[in-house]
Amino acid sequence: MHQYENLLVQIEQGTMWLTINRPDYRNALNQETLQELDDAFQWAEANDAVKVIILQGSGEKSFAAGADIKQLHERKMLEALIPGMQGLYKKIEQSGKVTIAAVRGYALGGGCELALACDIRIATKKAKFGLPELNLGIIPGAGGTQRLSRIVGKGKALDMILTGKIIDGEEAERIGLASYLTEEEELEQKAEEIAYQVMKKGPVAIKLAKLAIHKGYDADIETAMLIEKLAQAVAFGTEDKKEGTQAFLEKRPAEFSNR
Repeated sequence: MHQYENLLVQIEQGTMWLTINRPDYRNALNQETLQELDDAFQWAEANDAVKVIILQGSGEKSFAAGADIKQLHERKMLEALIPGMQGLYKKIEQSGKVTIAAVRGYALGGGCELALACDIRIATKKAKFGLPELNLGIIPGAGGTQRLSRIVGKGKALDMILTGKIIDGEEAERIGLASYLTEEEELEQKAEEIAYQVMKKGPVAIKLAKLAIHKGYDADIETAMLIEKLAQAVAFGTEDKKEGTQAFLEKRPAEFSNR
């Protein structure tokens, strides 16, 4: 793995901690940081030792305060059509690893969209979520208009995006934007607890469950159920299924092999 300028990487017991490290800029997501995130995710995807990826921001003020506005100001019309941030967040959403966003401070614009692309979001009570792009004459363009509406409902998404309102962690948890709510000092511990629970599950089953949920969500129910059935058929043919069921019968922890 490369050494990064704007990203801190720590791997311990199956968990990769990715810390966006631009505290003087509220961890704004410039192009260099996005490229480093892309590289780190590609490395993690190919590494079986990594089972869970936890994203956080350095310092107390921000998870990620959105795109680098100076760079954004220079962008031309057709540049919006390249994969860019939206393409990276799609990779994160479709990762075979479980992704957790540990949010303290501001998660605005592209930072909020980064959290939305993760499987699980943990927010402190003082966390701040928002998609204020309309103030800049643009719209959320890294999946925000789509993922937010699917997570909290169209009405709440319209309200947040059209007014540019910023909500705290408690409201985020109440409307389903945050999966968990915690105190500031307990954020890392909560993320570790969830990671530990996930790592006890079958890794192939995790990949298949994510695939079934994401691919089935926008399909009609019959198609979605077929996707689920086919994913289950694949799971039935794995060594992990044999090990998981045998371990249950023998009343012992399963030792999955990711096969």
